Amino acid sequence: MNQHVTPIEIDIDLSEELQAAVAAGDAVQLDSLLERLSLSEALRELLNLTVEERGSVLTLVSPEMAANLIEEAPHEVAADLMEGLETERAVEIMDELDSDVQADLIGDMEHEEAEAILSQMDAEEAADVRRLSEYEDDTAGGLMMSEVFACADTMTVSDVIKVLAKDDDDVDRYRGQHPYIIDGTGRLVGVVSLRGLLATKRAALLTTIMVEPKTVLANATLSDLGDIFDKFDFLGVPVVGDDGKVLGVVSRDAVSQALLERAESENLKLQGVVGDELRSMPTWLRSRRRLAWLSANIVLNMIAASVISAYEETLLAVIAIAVFLPMVSDMSGCSGNQAVGVTMRELSLGLVRPKDAFKVWLKEISVGVINGIALGILIGIVAWIWKGSPALGLVIGAALALNTMLAVSIGGVVPLLLKRIGQDPAVASGPLLTTVTDMAGFFFVLSLATLLMPWLV
Repeated sequence: MNQHVTPIEIDIDLSEELQAAVAAGDAVQLDSLLERLSLSEALRELLNLTVEERGSVLTLVSPEMAANLIEEAPHEVAADLMEGLETERAVEIMDELDSDVQADLIGDMEHEEAEAILSQMDAEEAADVRRLSEYEDDTAGGLMMSEVFACADTMTVSDVIKVLAKDDDDVDRYRGQHPYIIDGTGRLVGVVSLRGLLATKRAALLTTIMVEPKTVLANATLSDLGDIFDKFDFLGVPVVGDDGKVLGVVSRDAVSQALLERAESENLKLQGVVGDELRSMPTWLRSRRRLAWLSANIVLNMIAASVISAYEETLLAVIAIAVFLPMVSDMSGCSGNQAVGVTMRELSLGLVRPKDAFKVWLKEISVGVINGIALGILIGIVAWIWKGSPALGLVIGAALALNTMLAVSIGGVVPLLLKRIGQDPAVASGPLLTTVTDMAGFFFVLSLATLLMPWLV
């Protein structure tokens, strides 16, 4: 037997084994094959199958394995996978998931499928999922899980240790949580560290070792939560209502995942891809999402092209200018995109707000002046040496310097202005910046060339 099998050969063999197990309806073999992989690898193999085969896998494997795969998948994909299952099987998988994941799935599914699943779930659990689904996605309420390690203020250290010693699913769902102390009215009054719990006599009341908890309201934003977890070494933060009663707990993992998904979504939007896209999605849907901004770019590029049309005589007289037009617009665009990226990051972290636009502009224009002059001198020398014309070098260098200053100013401020008027800066900033830098770059080059025409010909 060959001992030097390449990773790609292993992947191919495994994929074939998975397909064979699905075709044979061999649940034991499927579980065995998937357990050999990490969750991300198992999900990749699942998504490489046909829609029918995916449904078969999730039906044949254990509910726990199916739940792990569903939880690993992006929200839209997970919802599609669940919608393709029989309702009874979907309910079995839901029972294995934490309440926050259940709520996300229900919120992403079609109404009829979601209601069919909820109607067959435990009534109390279904009501809990409905409640969680009502919160906005990127808030503490939308990210929290309702499973709370709540302990009555009459309990002792011994009582809590007995609860932790139990080997059941309820205790497993308290992972990452400290004991939260609740009074007789349901209000959160304290929290106990696990270290303090173990270092205290068993007969001691929890109220004697508890400390004041750090809490958030259900409407706390994702940025607020990110700040808290950056500042404090917490694994979870309790979410309370206006009356101080505990609604749930939001975990560090949930916040980190939400921040990552938001960053990925904003990156896609900057590239003109609207909504979360995966190649496992229907081709027509992916095409429609991309065409939304590609179509708009046709109009924007026609505007930029009109600037060139206005200076046709200059271009015909000094054809060498055409070589440098894309260089000026592209290099300026890169500088502007750097400014957009910094502003988008600071917006997501809550470091700047729309009202800070002028302050941001002052900081960006200084960078733009320095970089613009440096890049202008560099490309001016290149143009002079390449084409043998110092006047051409002056035109190209000055145009790039001016356009870089403009691009950096716009890139830093436009996301804030779009945010102020209620538009998504991640979607619109890129196309607007590209159009302006193209138009301005062409204008600066061609207008300066027109002024210096006697020295260029």
